[in-house]
Amino acid sequence: MIIQKTENSRISTFDPTNFSFGNTFIDHMVICEYENGKWGDVKLVPYGPIPFTPAMMGVNYGQACFEGMKAYKDKDGQVFLFRPEKNFERINKSAKRLAMPEVTEEMFLDGLKALVDIDRDWIPQGEGMSLYIRPLIFATEEALKARVADKYMFAIVATPAKMYYTEPVSVKISDHYSRAANGGVGSAKAAGNYAASFYPTQLAIEEGYDQIIWTDDATHEYFEESGTMNVFVRINDTILTPPTSEKILDGVTRDSFIALAKKRGFEVKVEPIKVKDVVEAQRNGTLKEVWGVGTAVVTTVFEALGYNGEKLELPKLSAEESYAEILKKDLVDLQTNLSEDTFGWRVLVDHVLETV
Repeated sequence: MIIQKTENSRISTFDPTNFSFGNTFIDHMVICEYENGKWGDVKLVPYGPIPFTPAMMGVNYGQACFEGMKAYKDKDGQVFLFRPEKNFERINKSAKRLAMPEVTEEMFLDGLKALVDIDRDWIPQGEGMSLYIRPLIFATEEALKARVADKYMFAIVATPAKMYYTEPVSVKISDHYSRAANGGVGSAKAAGNYAASFYPTQLAIEEGYDQIIWTDDATHEYFEESGTMNVFVRINDTILTPPTSEKILDGVTRDSFIALAKKRGFEVKVEPIKVKDVVEAQRNGTLKEVWGVGTAVVTTVFEALGYNGEKLELPKLSAEESYAEILKKDLVDLQTNLSEDTFGWRVLVDHVLETV
């Protein structure tokens, strides 16, 4: 790895009690370029713009995918990653689906650890605080030709993060728009998936909702995801979540929630969820809670579901009653080294660049 440490650190300007998530970037980034059929050297360099032209193929034809993950700092200042091998596996799954070159484990994990290590001072401490990390791959070849590109860039950037949603949200169950279709790229974290979701979400916001629960493209009879999150439903004391597929993203937080729920002895069913069953459960009082999970949000509890012009209110549960809140605490405690890691998910980031 080639390391170029910044001579103009901005850490003195960073106020961990007052910053904007997604707009505040740490001092460094990782980049690596692909050309002539192979990846070049991984470089850790000062964060900043990279020159590209409007003819860059990633912009014109959408060959771009990314990951979302976090680093956490415990009360003693130690820094941890959470299940990074899952993100490594998934970014390559996305790259393969988009006909892009896969990255090596060394590129991904070593670059990740080096970046987090050199900029560990940017990781805020405290409840809901973390460093959000964005690895991505995109086509950089300058050519207006609808074909697989010959040049790519792998990069990792990061932004300090705080709690995404502080209050429960209302979501509209979609009866027209879908996030993904059979045979499409729903199981990949393709950049275009997010662009396509913005307009339907905007329409839902105009109706007074915060997000959408996406339904299947063929019949709109089944839950798939919610916004950019995997979705969970609790009917009585049973947790349900849709199985992953070529339409539903294999979320790391989703997988972690399932494992933590089973550890607690909660009944978990991974099976298709019918919209009509959820609506019926709301009407007869057996629907206890619905929530979304994802890296950025961790957990977002829903307070109401929009369906056929109605706003169906959900029960207001205490933290002790809510499975969503119980599992969120279990996950965050594990991520921030407040509980024993019986799963082996937590990865300590050593001080490897102290002398650089």
